[in-house]
Amino acid sequence: MSLDTDALRLFVSAAEMLNISAAGRALGMAPAVSSAKLAKLEQALGSELLHRTTRKVSLSIEGADFLPFAREIIAQEEAALAALGKQTTTIKGTLRFAAPSSFAQLYIAPILPKFLQQHPDLTLDLRLSDVQFDLIEGSYDLALRNAPLVDTSLKGRKLADDHRILCAAPRYLETYGTPETPADLTDHHLIAFQNRQPRSLTGLEGEKAVFDPASAKGQLIIDDGQSQVRATLAGAGISLNALWSVQDHLKAGRLTRILPNFEAAEDNVLWLIYPKSNVLSPKVRVFMDFLIAEIGAKPPWET
Repeated sequence: MSLDTDALRLFVSAAEMLNISAAGRALGMAPAVSSAKLAKLEQALGSELLHRTTRKVSLSIEGADFLPFAREIIAQEEAALAALGKQTTTIKGTLRFAAPSSFAQLYIAPILPKFLQQHPDLTLDLRLSDVQFDLIEGSYDLALRNAPLVDTSLKGRKLADDHRILCAAPRYLETYGTPETPADLTDHHLIAFQNRQPRSLTGLEGEKAVFDPASAKGQLIIDDGQSQVRATLAGAGISLNALWSVQDHLKAGRLTRILPNFEAAEDNVLWLIYPKSNVLSPKVRVFMDFLIAEIGAKPPWET
């Protein structure tokens, strides 16, 4: 079976916009033409990809299953044309990108105007949350992950190192004192991210220690990175934070680094990842290159 790639582009766009006519217009098709082309695709596949009513369009179960494959077929075609030097210089379409909300607010959102100015025909569809999305099930083209890359179904490029350090507000330290050793943490109020699981710490000389909220005098659990920083600034306790999230506060004296010889033991890295089965399409490549040039080449938090 041969599939019309223009019809696949129409389906992908309609699935993202939930509007067949608008998707067709974006591709230069009249409403009647786009409806007929989509119907022909569904007939060829033997499945209804989109449910239509007079009031709305919604993705069918079969359509949701087929969507990531449609995206990959389009990416394969774009990559093949690029390899032959026949890819148009204009990057078009929609790029679905998932990233931690905390990081995106600080470092990605401020540079988006520059990227969109360079690629005005590309639509960025951002999904921002400190809870990780499933790349494959969510049909994302690219994602930023601040965790070790252990999933064998994914590929990625390193954006930057992701050091985690202990911090507290001066007002907290004035009230409760400053811990001198990791063992002193049990006498303090600790702020945990998402759960109370202990986090391993390592010292400059290889010493082993632990940040264990469950054993602390006081505990606070937060599942949003920016809120954790805000609570720490307000004097709620000691927290383990990514250096990129607190560097400005440390420089300004709003936060103080605790146990400066220790940091999280995990070898955390900020990865730009994409499904292993996918061809790296031009739109993904240009966005990855842009983020690495603007952020990864000289991480602002490490200056």
